[in-house]
Amino acid sequence: MTRPKVSIRGLYKIFGGDPERALAAVKRGMGKTELLESQGHVLGLQDINVDVAAGRITVIMGLSGSGKSTLIRHLNRLIEPTAGEILVDGEDVMKLGPRALLEMRKTRMSMVFQKFALFPHRTVLENAGASRRIRGETADVADREGRRWLERVGLAGYENAYPAQLSGGMQQRVGIARALTSDSDIMLMDEAFSALDPLIRTDMQDLLLALQTELHKTIVFITHDLDEALKLADHLVILKDGRVVQQGEPQEILLHPNDPYIVDFISDINRARVLRVRSVMERTQAPPEAAAGEIEENATLESVIALSGGDTGKVYRVMQDGAQTGVLHMQDLVRALVPTAASEDGLRAGAA
Repeated sequence: MTRPKVSIRGLYKIFGGDPERALAAVKRGMGKTELLESQGHVLGLQDINVDVAAGRITVIMGLSGSGKSTLIRHLNRLIEPTAGEILVDGEDVMKLGPRALLEMRKTRMSMVFQKFALFPHRTVLENAGASRRIRGETADVADREGRRWLERVGLAGYENAYPAQLSGGMQQRVGIARALTSDSDIMLMDEAFSALDPLIRTDMQDLLLALQTELHKTIVFITHDLDEALKLADHLVILKDGRVVQQGEPQEILLHPNDPYIVDFISDINRARVLRVRSVMERTQAPPEAAAGEIEENATLESVIALSGGDTGKVYRVMQDGAQTGVLHMQDLVRALVPTAASEDGLRAGAA
């Protein structure tokens, strides 16, 4: 089995004057509300266990107060944990001294913030190459690499502008260029697109996916938006009150939510637009009788509905790279569009 790029094990964060005492209470079963009321401490993270695969996008999502931004700031130790370990390429980040930690932040992890965090008195090119300058590389190297990535994110010609002269979307492109210029293996993106208008936000998501197809960075992306999470995630982690409620492949979570919170969370999603053929097809290489045609396994159910004209009696061969990987019965597609009942009763019955 391939070793995770980042492995989070038994991570706790408790805010307050005596976190060790509060931690003992939490491990005995005390919840977030009781901890605050009885001990005046805030439970930020509770027993987080997440593996971040190399070259993939791991999305951590949840509502405000769920702990997602607290979690991402533990990866580069902007926040120190109360307990637990974080391994990067097998190395325990918690054991790094000040010099080694600084070096890791400079060379192995880059960060893109919600509020852009650009230097207002520096040009776009200087901002893009900032990580190289901080590492002590020459201005020529910083400018060359900064200019290369500015072009890749669509900002060629803006090198001499200042952040205040750019739109929000353009400023965030500078932030992404700066992260890419650092040439780090791991990119941490904390609500990176949340401050942008919807159309610009969609463009930025598309840009990130296009770059990722080529670069295969290890990306940890924080968001409170489920549509964004489902679009970007290879692996999705959903938090509530500082704990992981469910994690896994996004399609699997949509089809098999394991908690009433998740059921309610996904109840309003346009399933036809999000679900893929591969998630509902029958996996077989045997050709069906009277196939209506061929479809790609990563096609959305919405596109197949349009292709079929709504005929629930049709059957399609599912293909990938020219070979059959499955068969899609339109009746199975229709069943997949019916959301899991947004009630606790159904889940209790399933667990009985």
